[in-house]
Amino acid sequence: MVKIVPFTGSEKESLHTALDRHRDVVLWKVQGLDDEQLRRPMTPSGTNLLGLVKHLGGAELGWFRETFGLETGPLPFDIDADESSDMRIEPHESTADVLAFYARARAAADEAIDQLELDSLGTSWSGRTVSLRWVLIHMATETARHAGHMDILRELTDGATGDHDRS
Repeated sequence: MVKIVPFTGSEKESLHTALDRHRDVVLWKVQGLDDEQLRRPMTPSGTNLLGLVKHLGGAELGWFRETFGLETGPLPFDIDADESSDMRIEPHESTADVLAFYARARAAADEAIDQLELDSLGTSWSGRTVSLRWVLIHMATETARHAGHMDILRELTDGATGDHDRS
């Protein structure tokens, strides 16, 4: 079922629902494809569907957890050692592993969203002070951007388009 941003909801509920809607699109874009299709590089830079899921999981943990001094748990990449490692799927990483990481990241982010107030402040990776409100807007935008990339990659893979199952 497609989530609808509430027409009269609170600001936090509306922002969270908008993020959730895009998160669900990300998951829908990988449904029904085999491991080879999910890992297939579709651009000169090597972008693939599963790599975008992994990247978004890391972004969720970084922005919603690390920014506010909350534990992230283990990450399946080391961005300090290799800045593109969050977008790359390693041979030992299964589709199930990456989807489980995204689910864990999403749940941990949701926990932070529930705990914090919109005006709660944290320190981003760049050293800037940001509010939870800003992080929600940023992550809804980031997730929508990458869901759009995934839409193009999915269409190139098997012709499927759209943002949800219409059946």
